Amino acid sequence: MRLSQMLFVTLREDPAEAEIPSHKLLLRAGYMRRISSGLYAYLPLLLRVLNKISTIVREEMNATGAQECLLPQLQPASLWQESGRWDTYTKAEGIMFALGDRRGQELALGPTHEEVITAVARDTIRSYKQLPLHLYQIQTKFRDEIRPRFGLMRGREFIMKDGYSFHADTDSLKQTYDDMYQAYSNILRRTGLEFRAVDADSGAIGGSGSTEFMVLAEAGEDEVLYTEDGQYAANVEKAVSLPSDAEPSPFTAYEKRETPNTATIAAMVDFLGCSATQIVKDVLYQVSYDNGRQVLVIVSIRGDQDVNETKLQNSLTNLASDYEASTVLALEVPDAEAQAKWATKPLPLGYIAPDLGDDYIAASKDLEPKFLRLVDKTAVDLKNFATGSNESGFHVVGANWGEQFELPKQVLDVRTAIAGDRAIHDPNQLLKTARGIEIGHIFQLGHKYSTALGATYTSEQGQEVPLEMGCYGVGVSRLAQAAVEQSYDQNGIIWPVAIAPYHAIVVVPNISDAAQMAAAEKLYGELNAAGVETLLDDRKERAGVKFKDAELIGIPFRIVTGRSLKDGKVEVVKRATGEAEEMAIDTVVATLNNWIEAAVTSTAS
Repeated sequence: MRLSQMLFVTLREDPAEAEIPSHKLLLRAGYMRRISSGLYAYLPLLLRVLNKISTIVREEMNATGAQECLLPQLQPASLWQESGRWDTYTKAEGIMFALGDRRGQELALGPTHEEVITAVARDTIRSYKQLPLHLYQIQTKFRDEIRPRFGLMRGREFIMKDGYSFHADTDSLKQTYDDMYQAYSNILRRTGLEFRAVDADSGAIGGSGSTEFMVLAEAGEDEVLYTEDGQYAANVEKAVSLPSDAEPSPFTAYEKRETPNTATIAAMVDFLGCSATQIVKDVLYQVSYDNGRQVLVIVSIRGDQDVNETKLQNSLTNLASDYEASTVLALEVPDAEAQAKWATKPLPLGYIAPDLGDDYIAASKDLEPKFLRLVDKTAVDLKNFATGSNESGFHVVGANWGEQFELPKQVLDVRTAIAGDRAIHDPNQLLKTARGIEIGHIFQLGHKYSTALGATYTSEQGQEVPLEMGCYGVGVSRLAQAAVEQSYDQNGIIWPVAIAPYHAIVVVPNISDAAQMAAAEKLYGELNAAGVETLLDDRKERAGVKFKDAELIGIPFRIVTGRSLKDGKVEVVKRATGEAEEMAIDTVVATLNNWIEAAVTSTAS
């Protein structure tokens, strides 16, 4: 492709709306253009990158025996209502674009396709002889993000590969899950990215287990905790660890003490002269279930620890059946406005104890009349601890479970693991932290969707059995931007060779120079004929502008038909290292072919 004939416009300044380097560079380098908040046009250079990523994804998926299909982007609400996720996606998370058609039927633009694929399986799979079956697609998805940001990282429209497998038993599901773990690792290695596979929370997708594939980058929205021995890595939402040991309590007897202006843990520590590890803090939450029921929750946790609200929401979802519900719509710390709707009297905020009286809750049809009391494992074994007294300006010290306070029946792990904690598998290993961009996520769904939608098969014994399911996603457009976020410098993008839009760019410093143009045309034709995808910069621009643009767009190899032509040579520059060398014109094609093959082979191995 000749740049003089290409839709190619670069910017010298960072666009105002761009926040992170990759977002700025993709806009500046002419890879995409913003149409509206969270919506981008993929211009020719970016589409080539996306196509290369898609090809790698297809090759790895097809190698596992998966079959490509294409599902409708427009989905009927009825399927989501069957699975029980309609309210979750339209009200709780609120990320699904929902609309009505002229017949008054509710529809949605698909953020994911579990319901649709399960309906397909329900209609087509009859016997165990058809299993296992694995279908995938590469398609545009839609999410109604509250705050679209970071370009392709969190947009309202994006390209994704999503796959779904169906099995007769959990052993078969586990085999495909393991195959996808390897396939996703292969995809990321082949695209040339540094990544880490981590234990993850299943979120609204659900299922018994999941793994995220994180591309490591400082701008990543996710925090990853890992050990240097390579035996553990998890998203912070899922991570578990051993907290530091609690210090001995300085309190030997139970008593109530006046503690003015000590509504925070830090103030308590200073006033009482104790360690935060000997404090039980009691955090109040309000949970809304999908049947309209609301429950007030008190979580007792060690004073130096924080509640992991993802873990808490998962625990409350597991308890939903106790309230004749199926899922959590909202979880929040009730503010003054929320408290005013149910509190019979002012709450002793900052001084709440585990036994805060149920008489604080006003009678209401949709509100549970009793607090749900939960305790984190970190608080269970504390002796002679300090905590609130349920009276503002006072705390109690020297308290014990089973004496002054009844230990809640629900003992859970709802603490947030942090860097520096000891690893559970080896307490000598300390958790370290890194930032990551989630690129892939694989789930063992089990029969959550097949049971809800009635997707069964006839077993060898003649029984009707729910299908076991797996779910596997890769963000294709997100991966493209993640590659930029991981590899750039002050001059622009540095594409990995395997997914660069072009392998090489031939730059003609002076198009009025017949010798320069002739050499460039010859190389341009020979390189493309040999399979080296090449751009020709034949624009009427200054040489300096062309060199800057070549670096900005990040093409791996730059060939300059300049002064050395008189000696039968051209300058070849490697974008990744800046290394430049003069090379005989007749050796350029073979040399670049070798470099490209070496680069692609090294990332694939």
